[in-house]
Amino acid sequence: QVQLVESGGGLVQAGGSLRLSCVASGRTFSSYGMGWFRQAPGKEREFVALISWIDGSTYYADSVKGRFTISRDNAKNTLYLQMNSLKPEDTAVYYCAVSPGRVVRSPTAYDYWGQGTQVTVSS
Repeated sequence: QVQLVESGGGLVQAGGSLRLSCVASGRTFSSYGMGWFRQAPGKEREFVALISWIDGSTYYADSVKGRFTISRDNAKNTLYLQMNSLKPEDTAVYYCAVSPGRVVRSPTAYDYWGQGTQVTVSS
């Protein structure tokens, strides 16, 4: 099993910044993708960003490209999401997740999920 614990959410004004963290523990894999997803009230969970733990390749949703940056610290088993120029439409619960052996955008490919952290952006 893999345990994921997110932190760093909160309330911020539009145009502000937040950095989310996700600490992973438990089982490890030879290759996998780690991603950030978000879910707003009444909406489906959507892809935000992901990173290949092996080579560091990154991928972003068009809605956050240029504003958000995903990164990892292998030594700390920690995933980050730096969010700048936040907009009210970024308001959601943000989840980190692990996809063993695959680097894909679909949330259905992710087997392990954190509990989520709330991000609220006021206008």
